[in-house]
Amino acid sequence: MSKVKKRVLIVLLGILSVVVLAVVAFVVLYFTRFQTIGSIEQLTDYKDGYNLYRMDVKYDYDIDDIIDYGIKDDQSMIDAILKEALPMLPVSIKAPNFGCTAFSLTDKDGNAYMGRNYDFSKNTSAMMVYCEPEDGYKSVGFAALDNVGANVPDESIKKKMASLTAPFVCLDGMNEKGVSIAVLILDSDPVRQNTGKPVISTTLAIRLVLDKAATTEEAVELLRNYDMFSSAGRDYHFYITDASGDGRVIEYDINGEPRELIDTPSEAVTNFLIRYKDKVLPNQKNGIYGHGRERYDAVLKVLEKEKGNYTEETVWNGVKSAAQEPDDEDLTSNTQWSVAYDNTDLTADIVIRRNWDDITRCDLKNKVTTPFK
Repeated sequence: MSKVKKRVLIVLLGILSVVVLAVVAFVVLYFTRFQTIGSIEQLTDYKDGYNLYRMDVKYDYDIDDIIDYGIKDDQSMIDAILKEALPMLPVSIKAPNFGCTAFSLTDKDGNAYMGRNYDFSKNTSAMMVYCEPEDGYKSVGFAALDNVGANVPDESIKKKMASLTAPFVCLDGMNEKGVSIAVLILDSDPVRQNTGKPVISTTLAIRLVLDKAATTEEAVELLRNYDMFSSAGRDYHFYITDASGDGRVIEYDINGEPRELIDTPSEAVTNFLIRYKDKVLPNQKNGIYGHGRERYDAVLKVLEKEKGNYTEETVWNGVKSAAQEPDDEDLTSNTQWSVAYDNTDLTADIVIRRNWDDITRCDLKNKVTTPFK
């Protein structure tokens, strides 16, 4: 064999070795991600095509790695999520918007609940996301699949891959310690703290709390360690409850810099600043203070009526009282899902778009999902 041919062969073998190594690295990196995709299961079958799905997250992730990426804006937040969930692949998602109602109660048997409506004018499928991180708590959360362009996740491999980002865009959830959390939109200017602490964005705060907080108090102190960046150009607050019934609204004070985190005990919350509820009237916008007072009042009316005799049915009466029909003029209308989180028994019962007789139960302890009537 001539020297030229030998050199060509050596170059070709070198290129082949690089390709093989790249393929092996990709397969190793994505093996558990493919397992995660393989776990996707459709749980409902509605004619409008917007359904409830389930996914078990098999791949290892680290919420601290995402935060350490350095979040400065929506794009850097999305880049950080994609780097963790879908390394090496060109996938895009959008920053989410969300409305909602949430409240807490403890029933006559001592079980602590959080009731939650996720309201958004545009229809979406929902993903029930089971996570069990190596250095964190087991949890179940719910993500709006429209936010990742995957309302029918089993329609294509691209949509299945996009669904891998679901752990980091959950809008509410509960962990094995009985801590539940939900995010709700506000009408005030977006918070953008800048005190030198690590920066965290809205849905990443939910993942952080689910992975690392064992009580409401721990969740509050955990969030105090970060500067909050409010995604998608909107302001938000959080509602956090735990197995002891400690329900608090987490807000970033609009009257001062650096928008100090304030936690306020409250039975319920909607889309207005709970700290300034005396400035908020029902059935109208109230400037920077927010809206949705009528839904808040409706929930409190249910709680007052059934006080002393709370049951799981009280949770459903509360979410039904605040549920909303579609209204194209109102971003925070159209209840997409309603959840009754039992922080004591660690179950989550979910209903999609006000189909009240069609309940799906998630048993977090055993990672079991079943129809529940």
